[in-house]
Amino acid sequence: MINRTIITGRLVRDPELRYSQNGVAVCNFTVAVNRAFSKDNEADFINCVCFKKTAENLANYQSKGNQIGVDGRLQTRNYENKQGQRVFVTEVLADQVAFLESKGGQNNQSSNQPNNNNAFSRAENPPKSEAEPIDISDEGLPF
Repeated sequence: MINRTIITGRLVRDPELRYSQNGVAVCNFTVAVNRAFSKDNEADFINCVCFKKTAENLANYQSKGNQIGVDGRLQTRNYENKQGQRVFVTEVLADQVAFLESKGGQNNQSSNQPNNNNAFSRAENPPKSEAEPIDISDEGLPF
């Protein structure tokens, strides 16, 4: 059987770190994932949970709005709430979480970093029209 989920999106709020009675770190977080073919920029809000060192690292180094990647499996569970109602939960149990931005996001870059003039940094100055050619030297190509 295959149960694999891979998502990339932005944290909806700061990750919530707690510890179980046994001292295991548990982190709950929600990732907003844009729908690929939506005209109205719709997103799905995916609840996720991770444990141990992954949980501590996520809570310590990531915050609301940062882009992350999650690799895990889909899991369902249920419990009875204080009103006696059965509550069903579907969430991604994260095996790995990739930090795609630093804690401060894109504004966290220091001014003393060198400016790499390669093909990837040219997105700052896009061509004025699609017909205008892009000047890329051979040394900027990865092959």
